[in-house]
Amino acid sequence: MMPRLLALATAVPEHILDQQAVARQAARLFSTRTQAFERLARIYGNAGVAKRHSCVPIDWYLEPHGWAERSRLYVDAALRLAERAIRDCLAECGLDLQDIDGLVTVSTTGIATPSLDALLQARLGLRCDLQRLPVFGLGCAGGVLGLARTAALARAEPGSRILCLVVELCGLTFQPADASPANIVATALFGDGAAAAVISTAGEGPALGPWGEHSFPDSLDVMGWDIGDDGFGVRFSRDIPALIRNDLPPVLDGFLARHGLGLTEFDAIACHPGGAKVLDALEEILGRALPEARGVLREFGNMSAPSALFVLDRQRSAWNGRILMMALGPGFTAGFLALGPT
Repeated sequence: MMPRLLALATAVPEHILDQQAVARQAARLFSTRTQAFERLARIYGNAGVAKRHSCVPIDWYLEPHGWAERSRLYVDAALRLAERAIRDCLAECGLDLQDIDGLVTVSTTGIATPSLDALLQARLGLRCDLQRLPVFGLGCAGGVLGLARTAALARAEPGSRILCLVVELCGLTFQPADASPANIVATALFGDGAAAAVISTAGEGPALGPWGEHSFPDSLDVMGWDIGDDGFGVRFSRDIPALIRNDLPPVLDGFLARHGLGLTEFDAIACHPGGAKVLDALEEILGRALPEARGVLREFGNMSAPSALFVLDRQRSAWNGRILMMALGPGFTAGFLALGPT
C-alpha cells in the first residue's frame, strides 16, 4: 500500500522577466543607493538565469508597495495559478474535482486566512468533507517535504486521493528600498510558479518513500523572512554553498544508510535549484551533473518550493526507475524523498 505519484503538473504566470531587463532596472534602483552595487551587479550574469515568470509586470517592482496590497496580489495570483496547475494535474490522471479527498497546500510567500486551501475549496467546488492541510514556513524545502507530508496522509488512509498544491510568488516579496546584498541577489534569482500532484495508494505511478529531513543546529539565521510594515524581506546567508559542501554529505549519507539505499542506485536526482553556486556545491558532493535543475533555474529562476517539482517534471523518463529529491529550506533544514518502482 505504498503511496504513488499519479500525476504532476506545473504552471507559471504570464509576465516574463528577461534577465538583462531586470539588470537594467536594478541598476536604476540601486546604483545610487549602495557602493556595493557595482560589485553585486555581476550576479545578473552569473546567476544561471535567463528569464523568469512574474505575476506582475516588471514596472511594478520599481515602486513601493505595502503589505496590504502585496497580500491582495498574493491571494488573487496564487489562486489563479493554483487553479491552472490543479486542473491540468487532474486532467493528466483522469480524475474529477469531486474525486479528491484531501488537499495539502504549501506556500511561504504570503499569508491568507481563510487559507489558500479553503479558498480553493470554494473556488473550485471541491467536496465539503475535503481534508485540508495548509503548510507554511518550509520555504524552498516545501516542494519535497510537501510531497512527503501528502504521501503520509495518503498512506494513513489507503485508497484516498490527496492533492498536493505548491505555489510561491517570490517576486512579491521584493523591497525596492532595501539595498542589502540579500535583496539585490534575490532580484537576480526569484521567480513565481506553482505545481500540483495527486498522490494515492490506488493507481499507477512512482512509489513515494522513504522520506526524511534534518535540521542543522544553530542555523536559524541562514534563511528566512524579516517581516516589516511593507511585508516580507528576504534573509539568506552567503555561506549556504559552504554549508552544503561541509555539512550536507554526512546528513545525506545517514538518510540513505537508514533506508538501505546507495547514491549510485538513483537514475536521477531532483534537486531544488537555489542558485548557480548552490548547484555547483550539490554537483560536487553528489559527483554528478544536474542538467534538469540547471535548466529549470535558467528558464524559471528560483521559484522556492515548486522548483524541485519542476525538475521532477523534466525527469519523467526516469519515473520508472529511482529518483532522489532534495531541497534545503529555512530551519536550516534538508528534505529528502526517494521515488521508486516498488
